[in-house]
Amino acid sequence: MKALWGYVLVFILAAAPFFEAYGVIPIAIISGLSIVPVMIIGLVGNLLTVLLLIMFVNQFKAWRSKRRKDKKPKESKRSARAQNLWKKYGLPGLAMFGPLVAGSHLTALASMTFGGTKKKTFIWITISITTWSIVFTVLLYFGIDFIGLKDKGIINYFNGN
Repeated sequence: MKALWGYVLVFILAAAPFFEAYGVIPIAIISGLSIVPVMIIGLVGNLLTVLLLIMFVNQFKAWRSKRRKDKKPKESKRSARAQNLWKKYGLPGLAMFGPLVAGSHLTALASMTFGGTKKKTFIWITISITTWSIVFTVLLYFGIDFIGLKDKGIINYFNGN
C-alpha cells in the first residue's frame, strides 16, 4: 500500500508546475520505487498538465491578463532567457532547454506566446520532458550503482534496513 501511495505522489508531483518529471523520477527511484512504473507515471503526470495548459492557453492568458490588469507587467529574468532562446534556436531550442531553466509549464506558455502552434509546442515539449527524464534517470541509476545502493533505495540505506 505504501508503494501505491508513492506512485500516486510521483504522479501528483510530476503534474505540479516546478516539480518536473525529470526531477521527481530520480527522487522516486532513489526512494526505492521501480524505474519503469515511475518513469511512465512521472511522464504521464507532467505531460498531462502541460497538454491541459496548451489546450487552454487562451483562457489562461485571459485569466492572467485580467488578474494583472492593475499591475504594470515587467519582464522577469526567466522570461528574458526564454525569449533569447526563442530568438536564437526557435521552438526546438526553447522546448529542449527551457524546462531546465524555467520548467516545462512556463516553457510551454512561453512557446505559445512567442508564436508556436499548439501541436508543435506539445510535440517538442514532450520530446524535451522525455529526453531529460531519461538522461537524469540514467545518470542517477549509474551513479547509485557505482556506490552500491542499486537494490536498497536511499531511504532504506539511511534507515539501516
